[in-house]
Amino acid sequence: MTPSRKPGSTPTDRELRLMRVGRVLTLAFAAAILAAGGIFYGLVVLLGFKEIGTTTKLDTKTLFDMVKLSFGVVAGAGALVALVVAYRRQRVDEAGAHREATRLHTERFSQAVDKLGSDSPAVRLGGVHALAGLADDAPTQDLRQSCIDVLCAYLQLPFIPDPGDDPSHQGEHHHYLALRKVRHTILHIIGDHYRRPEGTHRSWQGCDLDLSGVTIDGDMNLRGAAFSGSGDLNFDKAMFTSGTVNLSGTVFSGGEVWFGNTEFSGGKVNFAEATFSGSLMNFTKAVFSGGEVNFGNATFSGGLVFFSDTVFSGGEVNFGNATFSGGLVFFGDAVFSGSEVNFAEATFSGSEVDFRAASGPIPDGLLAAVGTPPAPTTVALSPAWLPPNP
Repeated sequence: MTPSRKPGSTPTDRELRLMRVGRVLTLAFAAAILAAGGIFYGLVVLLGFKEIGTTTKLDTKTLFDMVKLSFGVVAGAGALVALVVAYRRQRVDEAGAHREATRLHTERFSQAVDKLGSDSPAVRLGGVHALAGLADDAPTQDLRQSCIDVLCAYLQLPFIPDPGDDPSHQGEHHHYLALRKVRHTILHIIGDHYRRPEGTHRSWQGCDLDLSGVTIDGDMNLRGAAFSGSGDLNFDKAMFTSGTVNLSGTVFSGGEVWFGNTEFSGGKVNFAEATFSGSLMNFTKAVFSGGEVNFGNATFSGGLVFFSDTVFSGGEVNFGNATFSGGLVFFGDAVFSGSEVNFAEATFSGSEVDFRAASGPIPDGLLAAVGTPPAPTTVALSPAWLPPNP
């Protein structure tokens, strides 16, 4: 899956859509005449005028008042024209300022991307910080998304493993450590910006985060972040080998979250106390072969969570004290063959949880959790896990 762009026009598109002056003035005059007529009619009704005498003579005072009224109308029309012209000038100035800001952003963006391609890890690190700053100051959401996409694309470059600290490979080892520092800095920056509430300064919430195919070998803190539909999270085909990815307390209330074909072979991924209330959460064909994945105290209250064809062959996967109170959690064709999978004291009170096509030993604590009140009438277990009929 690639990050999806949300439809909508940019501010530049809206600012440049100006009607011709003649049409604007015509509409302005028409609106002014309608407004004046409405006010006049309202005053006539309010003051209780019944009719205007036809025998009244035009005296000097009345004539003078009519002249003043004529000049007032002319002055009002001139002010209306000036107002329309000033408004259009303001719009054109704003569009020009926006184009200038976009031009400067593009120049800085090109310079930062050039730094990322440098042979020097230190220069690359400078490019990372430059792109992060550009994302913070981007004049449009699309330009911010472009900066984030480049940082993610850097992480998606082929992963070069550590050649080891053997003296014969000392230079390569130091170069590896320097490049790993660049990668870990990007992970840190991503976590720092996505933890900030959407709409606040330096927040990247609402933008897509595409880490598909990335090898996660360091820490990334997304604790308390919110993915509410305006931005997708994609770890499809990623590999978690070391470090800690902290998603505890994260709220998934919309959008799509992908962990399909992901391999958890080391490190720790923490979903403790996370809330899944409306997202599509996909772990299809994921492999849990090592490390620790923690869903303890998480709440599944809506949305769809798929563990279809998932293989639990090693490591620890914890659903202890998790609450399944809504939505669908599907373990179709999941294989429990070696992982320590724990559902101790989990609560099933409303979700549709389907284990019918799962194979292997029953996860620890699952049968006890299913047998505790409230009766989980929507939990379907594999026939092999059910006690024999007496």
